[in-house]
Amino acid sequence: MRSETTRRTLLAGVPAVAALALAACSDEDAGPLLAADADLPTAVPEGTKLVIGDPSQQLAFELSGLASLLTFDVEWANISGGPKSAEAFRAKSLDISSVADIPPIHTNWTGLPTRIVAAAGRIDPLDHPIYDLGVAPGADVASIQDLAGKRIAYSPGQAQGALILRVLDAAGLGQDDVELVELPSTADTYSNALAGGEVDVAPIGGTQVKSYVNKYGADGATTIPHGLRDDPWVLYAPVEVLEDADKAAAIAEYVRLWGAAKLWTRANRDEWINAWYVEHEGLSVEDGEYLHDREGEPDFPETWDETIARHQETIEIVAEGTGNEVLDAEDLYDRRFEPLVAEGIAEYGDGGA
Repeated sequence: MRSETTRRTLLAGVPAVAALALAACSDEDAGPLLAADADLPTAVPEGTKLVIGDPSQQLAFELSGLASLLTFDVEWANISGGPKSAEAFRAKSLDISSVADIPPIHTNWTGLPTRIVAAAGRIDPLDHPIYDLGVAPGADVASIQDLAGKRIAYSPGQAQGALILRVLDAAGLGQDDVELVELPSTADTYSNALAGGEVDVAPIGGTQVKSYVNKYGADGATTIPHGLRDDPWVLYAPVEVLEDADKAAAIAEYVRLWGAAKLWTRANRDEWINAWYVEHEGLSVEDGEYLHDREGEPDFPETWDETIARHQETIEIVAEGTGNEVLDAEDLYDRRFEPLVAEGIAEYGDGGA
């Protein structure tokens, strides 16, 4: 009954033409059409389902107890990163995913309209970078000013690729001043390419920063800081999904708890390191502690103004480097969701349900 009441209420606010179009082309699983400028529904109809690609947050939601507060059906997908999430969006097998700030740009460039519904970063991001620049044994690179003439691993459409373009810009270099070697940034591909002499420099993150030097430091392998903010992290969803009123309501509910779940992982350090890094990722306790501490504390901005301004700078650099049109960063964000993370943190803090 709650589902039918909600559907009638929403439809009553939709223009007659849109309602007729909805009746003509929707299937029984789709919710009412929600205009981009319409208020988000405040209740999730019974039977609503979301497929969420946010693996670490799945565990955080479960351990913190926040999963019990979700009133919709959840299917957790082991999907992360831009290429995999975009592929799943196109296949209509994923509703929302967690990525860096480049995938939303890339999807909109490639004919898949998406919008950002949550944004996060890191406190003191320069002291807690996601990536370092790995330097191959024998490559004479001590700072980004030494990149001229070097072979650099480059992955278009991924955060690592955008970082390289930003680093070159910061160093006063263009693509013609270096040799960009296109390689997908997956697993230890970049570390192996550095060790094998395929490239001189590559952006590496996570445990690769530590393991690369541990494995190949005796041969002369090093890492250097790039000196730029690389911490943007967002939740994004296809516009088509956000136009489904039922799914939009469920996404709002998820976004509202997203920050609190992340803060729980910081407040419960040992439990989180053991559950995520050791049991889920198969790492040692030492590596888990290293990664947890390297990540630092999350930052959830109450307003997206500065986030969008930085995103615009990134768009312009990447557009110039790839030959794509310059997008308006404001158009990539769905501001209806802007206050929700802060609301959830205010209610639940880092304590979970």
